[in-house]
Parts: sequence; structure tokens; C-alpha cells
Amino acid sequence: MLENNQVLLATSNKGKLKEFRKIFNNFEIKSQSELNIEEPIEDGLTFLENALIKARHGASESGMFTIADDSGIVVPGLNFKPGIHSARYAGEDASDLDNRNKIIEELNKLNLRSLPAYYVCILVGVHSVEDPMPIFASGEIHGEISIESSGDGGFGYDKLFYPAGYDISMANMDPDEKNKISHRAIAAELFLEKLESLRTK
Repeated sequence: MLENNQVLLATSNKGKLKEFRKIFNNFEIKSQSELNIEEPIEDGLTFLENALIKARHGASESGMFTIADDSGIVVPGLNFKPGIHSARYAGEDASDLDNRNKIIEELNKLNLRSLPAYYVCILVGVHSVEDPMPIFASGEIHGEISIESSGDGGFGYDKLFYPAGYDISMANMDPDEKNKISHRAIAAELFLEKLESLRTK
């Protein structure tokens, strides 16, 4: 049972925090950085494993119900990279620009302007570090990753990602529109249904 509206979001990423606060607007979201919680070592091999590592760590450090996400972009034509290494594709301290330039470099090596790709988001929620029944949800959005950078919004690979059915990049989308169709929005909608049920039990 979720006793109050306060939850910890196990991230220090300002872009993710901003999006999640809009999505989970019925809850009071605290971030790791606000509570001075350091990020754990993410040594899982899948998005789900890493999300669970972050959720359990956050719950252990805060004593709060903790939500964690692990997300990234997957390009099957690049051997499914960047995948779980999306945030550090160009190196441990890589910026979003560094990572986008790395993708462009890889596409140029193949003499390609774009490749099919998809964003994925896994959300996990735990009551405590020993919670044996985490709640989780996943979301995907498919499209293409391109060498053409466009738009001023979003973060991560949004400037290079063109969702299927759109002729603009994710970074060119109105934030409200993005929050309806993004991988994070899809996962969050499913997750919210489970989270709301905890408040009624």
C-alpha cells in the first residue's frame, strides 16, 4: 500500500525529472539529488536489471517508495547499441552532444543517413530494498535515428530521432505532444495504473 503521495524518483537527470513531474502530477516527486543520494553502479545487462538496481538503492537510502527508470535508444543495425549504455555511449563523462556525435560517426562509417531505431523505457517501483514484488511497466516508440540533427527541445538523442509517422525529430515536438507518445509516456501510463491501485488497497 502507498501511504502518501510522496515518492522518490531515482534519477539526477534534470530532463527526466521534468518529464516525470508532468506525468506523475498527482504525486509529490522527490529526486535523488534533492536528498543527496549518490547514484548506484549500474552493472546489469538489461534495462530491467538496471532499473531495479536504481529503485532498490533509492529505497534503501531514502526509506521511501522509489520509482526508477532505465531507458535508452536501441539501433538494431548497430548491433543493438547504444542500448543500456545510451547515457555514456561516447564515454563515462559524455554529454548528450558527445553521444549524438558518436551515433552520427557510426552511421557515417556505414555510409548511411539513417537506420531504424527505437527508444525504450522500463519503470520499476519498490516499497523497500527487500520488496519481493516490484511493480514495473515498459514502453517503446519506433522510428529512425538520423545524421540530421534538428530541434531545440528534449534531451538525449531527441534531436536525431524521428518517430514513425512524423516528419520532425522528437526535439521539434511540442512537449505536451511528446508526453503523449514517448516511450516514457507509454511506460508511465501503464505504471500509473498500478501505482494508483496501491493507493486504494
